[in-house]
Amino acid sequence: MKFSQSSTPTSHSGIPFEGGIRALCWRVGAPLSLVYLFPPFANCTLFTHVTCPIREVYTQFLKEMIIQPGIAKANLGVSREDVTLEDHPLNPNPESRWNNYFKDNEVLLQIDKDVRRLYPDMAFFQRPTDYPCLLILDPQNEYETLRRRVEQTTLKSQTVDRNRSGVTNVSSPGKALNLYPSNEYEVLPNGCEAHWEVVERILFIYAKLNPGIAYVQGMNEIVGPIYYTFATDPNDEWKEHAEADTFFCFTNLMSENRDNFIKSLDDSQCGITYKMESVFSMLKEKDVELYLKLQEQNIKPQYFTFRWLTLLLSQEFLLPDVIRIWDTLFSDQERFHFLILVCCAMLILIRDQLLAGDFTVNMRLLQDYPISDVHTILTKAKELQDGS
Repeated sequence: MKFSQSSTPTSHSGIPFEGGIRALCWRVGAPLSLVYLFPPFANCTLFTHVTCPIREVYTQFLKEMIIQPGIAKANLGVSREDVTLEDHPLNPNPESRWNNYFKDNEVLLQIDKDVRRLYPDMAFFQRPTDYPCLLILDPQNEYETLRRRVEQTTLKSQTVDRNRSGVTNVSSPGKALNLYPSNEYEVLPNGCEAHWEVVERILFIYAKLNPGIAYVQGMNEIVGPIYYTFATDPNDEWKEHAEADTFFCFTNLMSENRDNFIKSLDDSQCGITYKMESVFSMLKEKDVELYLKLQEQNIKPQYFTFRWLTLLLSQEFLLPDVIRIWDTLFSDQERFHFLILVCCAMLILIRDQLLAGDFTVNMRLLQDYPISDVHTILTKAKELQDGS
């Protein structure tokens, strides 16, 4: 069985979960494709062998990046003191490992706060994974868990908020009702780790490898559905490697979506402002009456489409519905143009309510979208795409 880059196995009509088909399709199809890291390998049999060196690279990332500076490697025969005259916790030198460690803590605390409340309406992310990272949890190794690192830090949470314009309102009103303190979840016994801890580790390593963007609130909502899809794969051989595969697939997806998270690019043609305005331009073309109504009420696209576009609608629907939407998005070569069509379809499907409502009512509709049938939304978007 062969999959070419121009013809991925993903389906515009959705992908069945049974047999791990969806997880496999997401792994080999654009934009997540692990195959794209090694384009010559398009044969499904060889694909299994291709992923091995990729996963070994991720293991190396774990060794290099989730480790407290200054821990002596006695078991490796390396003699090194935690604190020296040249490098110590108060060293202001930007090259100091301690200085970098404390800066990393700021990013880590923001990630920790976000991943603990990832999809609070379902228990999956608080449950223990069947495949905890033995490299981190093995008492024979001296790599600390990020959980322990967070517990030990004394930084105050208000000093670590890292938001970009608009992201502070990233949660929809419906989900905002589910307020969970970071310490509510039961601590798992030694040797176990929850799924949210795996997601935390993925995001932390991504931030370390991409210092230009690091971590921005909302990335947790992007990585969550990918990890869930891989970590629930009925094929244990693939599920065991959900963490490494999620990391590389998330990295590939962010290579296409990262401009939305960079504030300095907002007003460029690849920035989020242009994309938000494209939704209204599309609406003007497809339903000018509704467009004029929103203009009359001074309802601007950034009031609601920022979250829709940046987070790929992951905050607007339940996780299974988000995954279904992503099946279609990932199967479309013009996926981000199709996302704009989906947003336009969402507006047109509630046009009667919007035409009848005032500013307050309409903003409430747009901030907490009322239609849950994603099939209807995708069908309408396809009609718009086909020009009907």
